[in-house]
Amino acid sequence: MAAQPDAGEALALEKQGHLLDALRNAGPLLVALSGGADSAYLAWAAQQALGESALAVTALSPSFSLHDREQAEGFVRATRLRHEFIQTREFANPLYVANNADRCYHCKDELFDCLDALARDRGFRAVAYGINADDTSDFRPGHRAAQEHRVLAPLLDAALSKQEIRLLSRRAGLPTWDRPASACLASRVPYGTPVTPELLGKIDRAEAVLRSLGFFQFRVRAHGDLARIELATAELARGLDPEVAKELAARLKPLGFAFVTLDLEGYRQGSLNVLLPVK
Repeated sequence: MAAQPDAGEALALEKQGHLLDALRNAGPLLVALSGGADSAYLAWAAQQALGESALAVTALSPSFSLHDREQAEGFVRATRLRHEFIQTREFANPLYVANNADRCYHCKDELFDCLDALARDRGFRAVAYGINADDTSDFRPGHRAAQEHRVLAPLLDAALSKQEIRLLSRRAGLPTWDRPASACLASRVPYGTPVTPELLGKIDRAEAVLRSLGFFQFRVRAHGDLARIELATAELARGLDPEVAKELAARLKPLGFAFVTLDLEGYRQGSLNVLLPVK
């Protein structure tokens, strides 16, 4: 006999029921899939609700890491999603390249322009993306772009938190249930420093080094010639080990960093937002 869900799990399952109902009413539907836990769960839920009337779409550009592409491809294979890749051209927009505080707005505006056009061409009724109930507490200019494009936010509407999405993903057997938080490579560059494909490629290769050394949750923030490594609190002690630190420096410097440092505050989402002026 299967164990009865506890109160928290029961609430999450109730929210999932509302989510599936909303998705059935919204279709045919395009879903933006980055391969992270939230967008993957939403793409899976759309498939459950709509079958072939749902299409997951992943945007490729220099801001999307090779690792994230591989993760998205693996998820699609595992779940047999109906899926396509498209190319976005945010680097053609000087306002994106300038990397001011509204960079994410211009990135998402380009993404939703592309998805809107695809939806019109293919006869889809709407576009959806994976913002969740926890995300509204952070600085999210991309959400403004979504609202302007009338993109659906089904996870937010269902009041699903990140923890609940991970729980439901695990119940569904999704390989993304415990995937560490991810974000585009441009989020590693301080505001005001122009983003270029070359710079993002350097960051991508640096993070591949940390991944190859077995680190799980991390960021490499690029401050000119300095690579500032953020590690999850549980992994910080290992990063401070003299031999590991020596290995990190030895492997990151040839990528184009003159200095390699470990941030003693550890990994935290949006750490570069502290440089924004307080309003």
